[in-house]
Amino acid sequence: MSEIPNNHPRAESLRIRHRIIEGMDRNVVAKAGLIAHGRGEAFDYLLGEETTAPAKKAIKAAAAALLLSNYPVISVNGNSAALTPKEIVKLSEVSGAKLEVNIFYRSPGRLEAIKEVLEEAGAKEVLGVGETADGEIPEISSVRRVVDRRGILIADTVIVPIEDGDRTQALRKIGKTVIAVDLNPLSRTSQLANITIVDNHVRCMPLLVEEVKKLKNASKEELKKILDDYDNQKILGEVLELIRDRLTEISKKGV
Repeated sequence: MSEIPNNHPRAESLRIRHRIIEGMDRNVVAKAGLIAHGRGEAFDYLLGEETTAPAKKAIKAAAAALLLSNYPVISVNGNSAALTPKEIVKLSEVSGAKLEVNIFYRSPGRLEAIKEVLEEAGAKEVLGVGETADGEIPEISSVRRVVDRRGILIADTVIVPIEDGDRTQALRKIGKTVIAVDLNPLSRTSQLANITIVDNHVRCMPLLVEEVKKLKNASKEELKKILDDYDNQKILGEVLELIRDRLTEISKKGV
């Protein structure tokens, strides 16, 4: 990372890539996580690599949902742990949400490695690692069905950054509110979640922390109104329109 010059036009993007690579070196990120990151980066180009107005609306709704929740849980995978461990822990602290490790390429070594990263960032408790991770989500064939009986299994709201569609769908089927962070507005995760923040995880998490802080003293009625006024399909439509309009402008004027 120290070799990346500050005046490089893609300096921040390269630093983020290196976080993922370092995460793989620590057994936090699976090899497939590199592919997932590259795919997300491609969509970020389409968004102009900035947090859009629709994303900000979704962040506000997500903050309201977390504060209204009786038992929220933040599901943490390798990529999210490598990219924003401090922000994830901070979100847990300000929202009261539990932290639970849940990964597709599951092994004791990776689970422990992700837990260690979160603890280094200040986490006091990390679920999903050890003997209490013996619950199962119905209708999922992959090992991501395995959840902690103290966490996702009994949660009413689950925030799923960089998620897969199968688990989002299964979580919805068993009555949980799902908040997704996904750069691809067309993914099954984006389409199936209750609230989808179409934004780069690195930009989104600090904003979500601040929004939770801002709304923490709001009344339940105010928070409920934010959610009642929120329409996820409308927000996804706004994102697609934004991408369309941006590409149209670029095609005429150039980047």
